[in-house]
Amino acid sequence: MIAESAGFSRGEYVKNFIKKLGNNTAHNDSDIARDDAVLALRGLFEFCKWLAYCYADSYKEQNFNDDLLPVEDENHSKIKLQKLRDELLVKDEKINAMQKQLEESRKTHQKQRNYKVDELTEAEIRKRYIDLDFERVGWYKNKNYSVEVPVKGMPNTSGNGYCDYILYGKEQKPLAIVEAEKTKYSAEKGAHQAKLYAECLEKQYGIKPLIFLTNGFEIYFIDTLNNYPRRKVAGFFTQEELKLRITRQLNSQLLLKDKNNCDIAGRAYQIAATRAFVEAAVNKRRKMLIVQATGTGKTRVAINIVNILFKADWVKNVLFLADLTALVKQAKNAFQEFFSKSVPLCNLTENKDDPETSRIIFSTYPTMMNAIDKKKADGQPLFTPAHFDLIIIDESHRSIYQHYKDIFDCSTSPKR
Repeated sequence: MIAESAGFSRGEYVKNFIKKLGNNTAHNDSDIARDDAVLALRGLFEFCKWLAYCYADSYKEQNFNDDLLPVEDENHSKIKLQKLRDELLVKDEKINAMQKQLEESRKTHQKQRNYKVDELTEAEIRKRYIDLDFERVGWYKNKNYSVEVPVKGMPNTSGNGYCDYILYGKEQKPLAIVEAEKTKYSAEKGAHQAKLYAECLEKQYGIKPLIFLTNGFEIYFIDTLNNYPRRKVAGFFTQEELKLRITRQLNSQLLLKDKNNCDIAGRAYQIAATRAFVEAAVNKRRKMLIVQATGTGKTRVAINIVNILFKADWVKNVLFLADLTALVKQAKNAFQEFFSKSVPLCNLTENKDDPETSRIIFSTYPTMMNAIDKKKADGQPLFTPAHFDLIIIDESHRSIYQHYKDIFDCSTSPKR
C-alpha cells in the first residue's frame, strides 16, 4: 500500500539523517545546531505518528508543535544518558516479543485508516540530508555551491529552468550539478533533466559539468565528459576531485600508444596481460581480472600497468589490497624499487608513512576498512569515494567481496 511504503521510506530516511548528523558532530567535534535537532525530532515525530496509525489501539491525528519543546538542558550527565540506554535495551526485548502481534495490527489498521505524508517534513529533511553530505567533503552554501540556480536555453516554452544545486570551482565555473528528487522517487528520475541543464551550462561556460542524481538517500554519478555508464556512488566528490576529472585529458590514443616497459614486465605473457588491461580501460571496462600462476610476476605486471596509467594521466591515486601484512610490505617494496622517490607510497599497516600525501596506498582489507571513516587534519575525509582511481586486489577471490564489500562500494574507481 502507498501509506506503508511512504512510512517505511520515511523511517529509513529519518534514521540515516540522524545517523549522519551524529557522525558529522562526533567527527568534527562540534555541537548540533538547534534547528537541525528540531528537524530530526520532527522527522521522528512523523515516523512515530505513522507507527501509531499502523499499530496503536487508538489513533488521533496530531501535528508537530515546536513551541512545546523545552529550553535545552545543558546539565544532562553521562550517567543519565547511560541509564536511558539501559532502559532502551530492556524495552528492545519487549519489542522483539511483540513483533508478530504488531504485524497483524498493522495490516488491520492500514485497511481501516487513512494516512497523509507530511511533505514539508520530507522536503526539509531531504534538503538537510544533502547539506550534510556536502559539508562532509567541503561544500558550503553560498561559498562554493548555490541552490535553485536559473538556467537559460532549456527546451521548453519559456526557455528557462532552475538547477537544484550547482557546485563551483575556485574560478566560479560549474564543476557539477546535483539534481534532487523527493525521497519517494528514484534518484535516477532526474537524469534527463540534469543532462539538459548540463548542455545549457556548457553553452554558457564552455565546459560541460558532471552530474549527480540524488533523492537524499542514494547518489548516482554521471560522467558527462567520458561517457562512462551511470553508477551509484557512496557520496559527493570534493572540489579538487571534480576539477581533476574535468581537466584530466583522458586521451585513449595516448594510452594505447604508450610503450610497455620491458624492464618492469618484459615476458611475452606479461606484455599481453598489460596490453589487455589497457585495451579494457580504453573501452571503459571497470573490472578487469588478470590470472597468472604463482611466481610469474603478477606484482611486476601491476607496476607496469600503474606506470602506464600514470604517464597517460589516466589515474592519480592507487589502492593496493592484500590479505596479509607480509604481502602488503612485499608489494610496497616492489613498487618502491621502481618508482623510487618519484611517487610517494604509504603502507597503512605501519605508522611511518603519510597517507594524506601518498599516491599509492598499500593495505590489508581490515586496515582499509578502519581507514574509510578517518579524517585528515582539516577535518575532511581521508579517503573520499573518488579518491582512488584504481584499486588493485592481490589474490582476488569471492570471499573478499563477501567480507569487505564496503571498501569497493565506497570507491568509484575501477578494480583490477
